[in-house]
Amino acid sequence: MKNALVARILYEVADLLELQDVPFKPRAYRRAARAVEDCPTPIEDLVAQGRLREIPGVGEAIAEKIAEIVETGRLAYHEELKAALPVDLHALTAVDGVGPKTAKLLYEALGVRTLDDLERVAREGRIRTVKGLGEKTEEKILRGLSEARRAERRALLGRALPLARDLGRRLRATGLFSRVEPAGSLRRGKETVGDLDLLAISDRPEEAAEAFCSLPGVEEVLARGPKKASVRLGGGLQCDLRIVPKESFGAALQYFTGSKEHNIRLRERAVAQGLKLSEYGLFAPDGRAVAGEDEEGVYRALGLAWIPPELREDGGEIPAAERGALPRLVELADVRGDLHVHTDLSDGEMGLREAIEAARAQGLSYLAVTDHLKFAAAIPGLTPDDLRRQVEEVRRLSEGLRGFTVLTGVEANIARDGSVDVPRDLLRDLDFVIASVHTHLRLGRAEMTERLCRAVEDEAVDALGHPTGRLLGERPPYEADWDEVFRRAAKAGTAMEVNAHPQRLDLPGELVRRALEFGVRLALGTDAHTPSQFEYLELAVVTARRGWATGDTVLNTLPVPALLAARKRGR
Repeated sequence: MKNALVARILYEVADLLELQDVPFKPRAYRRAARAVEDCPTPIEDLVAQGRLREIPGVGEAIAEKIAEIVETGRLAYHEELKAALPVDLHALTAVDGVGPKTAKLLYEALGVRTLDDLERVAREGRIRTVKGLGEKTEEKILRGLSEARRAERRALLGRALPLARDLGRRLRATGLFSRVEPAGSLRRGKETVGDLDLLAISDRPEEAAEAFCSLPGVEEVLARGPKKASVRLGGGLQCDLRIVPKESFGAALQYFTGSKEHNIRLRERAVAQGLKLSEYGLFAPDGRAVAGEDEEGVYRALGLAWIPPELREDGGEIPAAERGALPRLVELADVRGDLHVHTDLSDGEMGLREAIEAARAQGLSYLAVTDHLKFAAAIPGLTPDDLRRQVEEVRRLSEGLRGFTVLTGVEANIARDGSVDVPRDLLRDLDFVIASVHTHLRLGRAEMTERLCRAVEDEAVDALGHPTGRLLGERPPYEADWDEVFRRAAKAGTAMEVNAHPQRLDLPGELVRRALEFGVRLALGTDAHTPSQFEYLELAVVTARRGWATGDTVLNTLPVPALLAARKRGR
């Protein structure tokens, strides 16, 4: 899939046009880039079928440019724009504190073109000397550099998962594979992955490996053989295919899923029972195969219940499996609604009806419209009067719906002092209120903790949105005493959001588990701004599962009446 390449170039065109103060066009390119990025269909297929115009925001001019990128790997218009600012804008703007205008300023003042240049001048203390930046900006950039460096080598789960599924679909379509499954950190639902691991069964392994190496989107073949083949995909992500015998598939799937720590514990358990465990199977001392064809058999032979991949992090899952005490984790099919959705009344790119259709297409029975309340002049949002009108519109529209409910709601900003800017006279008309931090992200630990605690204790707040504020690859989470936040949220009855956007997945799994230990409930939300982003809901479910979440801990597994009754304000 070349979706990531196309999106990256379109985003950069938008940034370059914005630097030239070109009106309107940057927004059009960003909308198209976002739609391509979210599109589950390989962009090269849409080009070949002449279907680019089906992508929201892609008109004739941008469609021509997308086709050029797919066919040549570059865009002449992009190269022309870059000539005026010859920097690696994509890499630089991935650093927290560096937007397009800052990148231009750093280039003109200090000759910064690459991440290496940026790191050098930051460590030399030269950024603070640039007019308009200063010491705080320099410190912020230094913090952001480490995140950007990590992101260079890893892909977001939300990008890697559809890519792996597409590769599997294409391989199965060749007729050469009887089974293809993802493994590695992708199967465990980690928020980022270093590469893709596919495990397969084929009766014709040499032909199967050749088919894999010849897939569309393969830029370089790194290794080719009947047991293992490795390629580099567009965007630099490596994908490894291992072809194993049917009788070893379960053991290989378990082994290559990991984690390393989980596998060590399993091997120790096998040794204690006089057995040997490897990717080839579970064997008795005389070499007889005890298990190996399926994962369940491997775990069962070791005296364990099968352990869901998301739990395989050596976090107590093996003792729980031994006791028969593993939780029944929440599943996507359990989730009835989406509790975080934006429309074009704030910064979304879909109307209310469009959002409803998209949610229904995902099999949901309700959604909460949670547009931003306006909290800054430069950020689109609703005034209290806008919100009143939206509430009325939602109610009018809901009267004509069958089998679907639209909940009224809002996403409010949490001010530095922890206050939440929801009009109190509107509370009785709002079904679901999210409070989120959008400003002053780098407070000290004590101040941020008290800020969040004051917000979760506000009677208006049903859920704390994207609680840690992290943006994977761009911005680290802010510092807070999460045990204190969770303790006070549980006492107040405020839920924690698991935000499904691929760059957030926030709360992360390890904090989900801690929140649940305090008795906090979860609210899953896609933070959808476009119709295709409703598909992100699966990512929130995977993240919640990594935190050992069960269906009864998630608010939006409830039908609407029970959901409203379970909120703080419904009690």
